[in-house]
Amino acid sequence: MQQTEFGPAGAYIRWTESEGAGPARVHVHGLGAASGPYTAHLSAYGELAGRRTLYVDLPGFGISDRPAGFGYGLEDHAGALAAVLDAAGVRGAEVVGHSMGGAVAIVLAYRRPELVSRLVLAEANLDPGPLPGAASSGIAGWPEEEFVHGGGFAATLEKVGWLWRSTMRLADPLALHRSACGLLRGTDPTMRAMLTGLDIPRTYLAGDAGDEIADLDGLADSGVRVVRVPDSGHCIMFDNPRAYAAAIADGA
Repeated sequence: MQQTEFGPAGAYIRWTESEGAGPARVHVHGLGAASGPYTAHLSAYGELAGRRTLYVDLPGFGISDRPAGFGYGLEDHAGALAAVLDAAGVRGAEVVGHSMGGAVAIVLAYRRPELVSRLVLAEANLDPGPLPGAASSGIAGWPEEEFVHGGGFAATLEKVGWLWRSTMRLADPLALHRSACGLLRGTDPTMRAMLTGLDIPRTYLAGDAGDEIADLDGLADSGVRVVRVPDSGHCIMFDNPRAYAAAIADGA
């Protein structure tokens, strides 16, 4: 495990790393998740072997610190992720982001283009505002104080399925709430506008039973490679890990 300071003094963002050659591959998890449980199993697939790979836990999640003075918006998370790549000496990385992690990866590529040579985005948030049925909307619907201290966090854990609950229960409630609010607030320009304006290889993975992502055809028209992954929902890496690994490897 490695760590570097980010944001507030004395707060650390942490990651694990496997050795390999070629441009580094960086995995970034979604809201309420952690990189180990969501991505470590992908190393079992031969097409992803042999590359230096970083598994990053965003602030407030997994094994990273959770300072109360941090904003936890998409730009904040992207800044923390940039601190990891700077500390690890990574340039021109292939960044694989799921859900919120995909949105963070887009902001990183837009703000620090020297750090990212390719994006692979799985069901990533592209627009501000709620997705139909998205749990982030329910989290952000609570006032912060009520979510953190008034039962909102516990009520959310009761509503989500066992898989998400297994990592969400370890997240910091304040970080979870502020991150959800950051997703709904989005960025200026929007994540979609950032993505379509980037001049690097970009792949967007959509589960055939996943979230209702708007205007995938428009993404394709802008040069984003859109892959509709069969037999999968929002968490493609669990539902169809073979196809997920193949899509990451394709074009690497």
